[in-house]
Amino acid sequence: MIIRIHERGIDPNDAVAEALGRPVSRQEGLTDHTVVAHWPGLDAYFLDDEERGWTSADWAQHLNIPSWQHRHAANEQGDRRAIWHATARLHPDDRDLTLPEWAEIAHRIARATGIHHPGDDHGCRWIAVQAQPGRLDLLANLIRADGAWTQQRPLFKTLTVESRRIEAELGLIAPRTGPDPQQAVQQTRFAGRSTLQADAIDVIAQLGGLLRQLADEHTGPLSTVRGLVEHTAQRLDRLPDAHGPGSAHQLELIARRLHGIQQDLTAMAGALPTNGRTSGTTPTPPANRVIGPPPAPGTSRHVR
Repeated sequence: MIIRIHERGIDPNDAVAEALGRPVSRQEGLTDHTVVAHWPGLDAYFLDDEERGWTSADWAQHLNIPSWQHRHAANEQGDRRAIWHATARLHPDDRDLTLPEWAEIAHRIARATGIHHPGDDHGCRWIAVQAQPGRLDLLANLIRADGAWTQQRPLFKTLTVESRRIEAELGLIAPRTGPDPQQAVQQTRFAGRSTLQADAIDVIAQLGGLLRQLADEHTGPLSTVRGLVEHTAQRLDRLPDAHGPGSAHQLELIARRLHGIQQDLTAMAGALPTNGRTSGTTPTPPANRVIGPPPAPGTSRHVR
């Protein structure tokens, strides 16, 4: 396993996009299978009965909140680039790790680098993203909740020692010290994994497009059916027969259910990629979705 420390930055969106391998989106929800670990203080942002459903843009904003709250925070050299990013890559011939194993690696690297201390719920915010084959990305804001800058240990020696321990305990392959005669084969293997993942994203994008077509308010088949039901309800309501108004009311209820189905399909489609590997733009957020500046200091944000 090889760990690389990226140059620190000021924009968490760039780091999240690099970790995902695609642009940050306000429509793409990230599950626990993607964000495999995070700082313990994040649990206070959710009610006990709430389902965690943040988008990649929400996660980037979450990392940026300390920079908003402490605009003048800087390290000893006066550097204000607080967004820290590290990448851990497995050997191409390593086995596929389970979700708990990725989480264990994330927490151990976070502790080794000083961005997380057990029992410190007010330390720097960090998340671990496992979105690309054989790769784990750790993202953090080095500004703590109290405005202090997180002090890190000497990273090269510390990470080298911790990497060897993780490899030994999880049965992973250590990197070679010299040229690897199987390098071309290994690169082909990882490239094949990436291709399969990209193909899956393309299929998901196509299915999402189909859902959007079904739910389209102007041209979708559900909209057409709903319009016919509403028209029939209006005509029945005008009839003098006693059954007319009652039937009209039942049809109005059916029309409402159809509209609810359209909304559910639209929401489901919005959680899927709008297009596949050729996408280079951030999807436009729906009208009722607002990602504003982070909450004021001292306030909690419950995400639904």
